[in-house]
Amino acid sequence: MAGTKRDYYEVLGVPQSASRDDLKKAYRKLARQYHPDVNKEAAAAEQFKEINEAYEVLSDEDKRAAYDRFGHAAVSGNAGMGGFNDFSAGFGSMADIFEEFFGGGRGRGRRGPRPGADLRYNLTLEFDEAVFGIEKDIDVRRPGICPSCVGSGAEPGTSPTRCSSCKGSGEVRRVQNSLLGQFVNVSTCPTCQGSGETIPNPCKTCHGRKQVEEIKTLNIKVPAGVDNDTQIRLTGEGAPGLFGGPPGNLYININIRKHPFFQRRGDDVLLDLEINVAQAALGDEITIPTVDGPAALTIPAGTQSGEVFRLSGRGVPHLRRAGRGDHLTIVQVVIPKKLSKEQKELFTQLGQTLGKEVVPQRERGFLDSLKDALGDVFRI
Repeated sequence: MAGTKRDYYEVLGVPQSASRDDLKKAYRKLARQYHPDVNKEAAAAEQFKEINEAYEVLSDEDKRAAYDRFGHAAVSGNAGMGGFNDFSAGFGSMADIFEEFFGGGRGRGRRGPRPGADLRYNLTLEFDEAVFGIEKDIDVRRPGICPSCVGSGAEPGTSPTRCSSCKGSGEVRRVQNSLLGQFVNVSTCPTCQGSGETIPNPCKTCHGRKQVEEIKTLNIKVPAGVDNDTQIRLTGEGAPGLFGGPPGNLYININIRKHPFFQRRGDDVLLDLEINVAQAALGDEITIPTVDGPAALTIPAGTQSGEVFRLSGRGVPHLRRAGRGDHLTIVQVVIPKKLSKEQKELFTQLGQTLGKEVVPQRERGFLDSLKDALGDVFRI
């Protein structure tokens, strides 16, 4: 059913920001792995069907845009690309579609309760909002029960009637004769699409579809420490269910804007900081920015370019446990390109005292020190 479908990006194992090439590469890899001609496991055929379905939607720009906005409701069942007004009351499963085309030996009867489709919403946060969490109101467009007919599909004052084709059962039976005897083919009633009822006077608001597009304002609490591609689930805030079924869920996908000078690696915050040669040689007491505000930092005499200074517990709060990451300041010693006459004289005097000896690079440089300081979160 629509409500139990896996996220298409999850099926292909790619982030929502994946390019067309990324999608194609992921699809080819999975197709080779799960193609029934290659993979003889019982579940391979279903997985291959799921992979094809996901790629078919995400590789089409229009379908992908609709899916990113409305989730499975925009591309499943009889839904077209025209928005919620194209949504049918079906949102049928693959089993339903199979029976619609090929029939089957087992009856389904009238449609039972069906969960509503899951929806998606993209939320962009500022860097600080992601670090410390925030409470926001968002406006979500989604299908909702038609307020005029209250989901019956019939014009107020009228009611649906029992389907004359299937007598309200939701299915039709056809007897076929063959050399082997009679076979009974049971399929969904084409007149009422399995609902067991027809609507002689469709609702003028929803045109008999039972649902209309609505905009609902939701208050969400974003926890501290979320990162790009974090997903927040709001249970029951998706599309309404059908035939008395429960509503689907709403999934909030988090995107974070870049900060002017902070970078994030895991739960650590990185800051590149330039200091001049005098500060590096003589040491200094300076003030640096952190996510908590200005903080004092001691630059020891003899500091080299690439040295890392750690402020423990001043980084991003851990999302699923207590504590915070660290603030890491990476120092770069800036050599001036232009000097005044006085500065040139001073550097000349300094140079005479230091001599002209050239020291070859040691086996370990400042990049190695940086790796040690940042651990697994640092990549060159």
